Amino acid sequence: MTASTPSTPAFTPADAGFAARVRASYARQGAMATLGAELVAVEPGYCSIALVPRPEVAQQHGYVHAGVVAAIVDSAGGYAAFTLFPVDASVLSVEFKINMLAPATGERLLAEGFVVKSGRTLVITRGEVHAEQGGKRTLVAIMQQTLMVMHGRKEG
Repeated sequence: MTASTPSTPAFTPADAGFAARVRASYARQGAMATLGAELVAVEPGYCSIALVPRPEVAQQHGYVHAGVVAAIVDSAGGYAAFTLFPVDASVLSVEFKINMLAPATGERLLAEGFVVKSGRTLVITRGEVHAEQGGKRTLVAIMQQTLMVMHGRKEG
């Protein structure tokens, strides 16, 4: 799925080097490294992050913990927004709501973030997390998120 799906408008990044900037930022994220999450795709207004379930990220029933699911989709939405930011800006989550729809289990989880509206100060995204098993995808969570464009504040 890409940022140009019928339900998601096409966006033009403010920085031609957006993908490299997103990948460099992601590489500095200790949280995603600790979880074992991998940045899969970066396109204007879109980002996906994958996680292979393992006992270290599971809850007591063996499913991936809801907090871990929230973390990967929060990052996917944040980086989807970040693809559209000017080079001198950074991103910060303001709020998000997540609904867990099915147990997060399978061969791989894929969190996708899609920009819905990109404003000067705030960006609204939606996110989906799918569990992949045997070639099938099951929607396990949906998210709505608000992010802040931190103008004049580079990362690090």
